[in-house]
Order: sequence, then structure tokens, then C-alpha cells
Amino acid sequence: MSEASHCFAFEADFTGSWRCIPLCVRRKLDLSGIKLKLHHWLALDQGERQRLVDWPDGPHDLQAFAVHLKQRTADIADGPVGELPIPQLPPWQQPKPLESVTAALHAMGQTMNNEQWQQLSELKRFALCKLARPGHDHHNLAPALAEFGIT
Repeated sequence: MSEASHCFAFEADFTGSWRCIPLCVRRKLDLSGIKLKLHHWLALDQGERQRLVDWPDGPHDLQAFAVHLKQRTADIADGPVGELPIPQLPPWQQPKPLESVTAALHAMGQTMNNEQWQQLSELKRFALCKLARPGHDHHNLAPALAEFGIT
């Protein structure tokens, strides 16, 4: 399975039903400049959500992904998806972990050096950036660290 459609074990409580947007889709959204809200996601049937999970993540694929979501949500009662700037060098592609990641790890008594960060896959680094965001409840951060072999 490609990283483009990989779901983590700590997401298992909603995989299959897709009641939440999995991180692999959230990464594609960020890379394609699309703001998909949960109400948009839930307005799609389960098969459509699965299609977005399975969508490839090459540059042309991400452009098609954005076009598809704009078209698909154009008639949703709450309005279409929003657009975001596409990051030139996303934080999860940086050579060292974000301060928010190191701060969240520190609060849990963990550390991560640049080499450990660089050894993680892009999707795992993306997950840590999202799970360690300030204001996020961080409840999946410890399971993610365990799953990624960071202890």
C-alpha cells in the first residue's frame, strides 16, 4: 500500500466507516490547497470517501484531487470546499521537527533529534505535525509515537 492511502493503527476506530478524515487524506488536502471541512467529508458517501483515501498523491494527481473536490462540493448546502495556499516547503518536509512537535514530545517526557525526524516517512512526519499542533488535544500523539517506534 502506498503512503498516499496508508491509514495508521491509531486511526483504526474510524477506518472503514470514514467518520473522520484520515491523515493520509488530510496530507493530500494540504498539498493540493484544499480546505475540506468535516461536514463536506460526511456529505460524501462511504464509497466516495474511500476513493479519496485511495487517490494517488503525485503532482498531477493532487491537481485532479483539488478539481474533483471543488466540483463535487459545489452544490453542497453548506458551500463548497475552501482554498488554501499550497506550501512551497511544508513543515513536515523540513529537515528538523517543528518546535510544536518537540514541545509536545517534551511535555510527554520524549525527545526527537533531527536524525530520528529524517528517518520517519513523510506521512509520519505529517501526522506528528498535525497531532502536536498547539490547541490540539494530543490524545493520539502517544499512540502515534508508539506506532512509529519513538519511545
